[in-house]
Amino acid sequence: MVPARIEKTELTLASFVADCAIYNLWANQQLVDWLKTKPVALMEKTVPSSFPSLKETLVHIWDTERFWLSVLQQVPAPPSFRLFGFDGTVEEVFEGIVEHSADLADYLQSLTEPEWQEDVIFTSPWAEGIRSRIEFTHHCLNHSTYHRGQVVTIGRNLGLTDAPMTDYSFYFLMK
Repeated sequence: MVPARIEKTELTLASFVADCAIYNLWANQQLVDWLKTKPVALMEKTVPSSFPSLKETLVHIWDTERFWLSVLQQVPAPPSFRLFGFDGTVEEVFEGIVEHSADLADYLQSLTEPEWQEDVIFTSPWAEGIRSRIEFTHHCLNHSTYHRGQVVTIGRNLGLTDAPMTDYSFYFLMK
């Protein structure tokens, strides 16, 4: 079988990283769509992991994307769920993570090549630093990918064996 030809467009640093943000949104949407088909009680069931449940892991992804978007925009960070807790419903988490991933993708698509190279400052209760916008973007998107993998593993531990494929290569083949 001959593989389908993939149309290639001009690739720039800005277009590649912006596409990675669109992939991040797509992957988060895939997980949310999958988890919406499962019993809500499973979302809060405790399992041994970095975060104790599917819900808490999704909240962490959402919270961290919120933080890094504020850093990238150089605006004050929103109140951290990690510090102040999140008492919302599973449905609010599903909506929040997807809506915020869309906001992040929209913002990153608006940046120009020079804006990607600009240094930005971040301050958190855990660390401070200065790096280029692209370096912090890479960290943010990589962080979300890491924890999406944990969501799948937690799901497996809860008996969910039908997780969606969210690899980047699958995303660009589906585009």
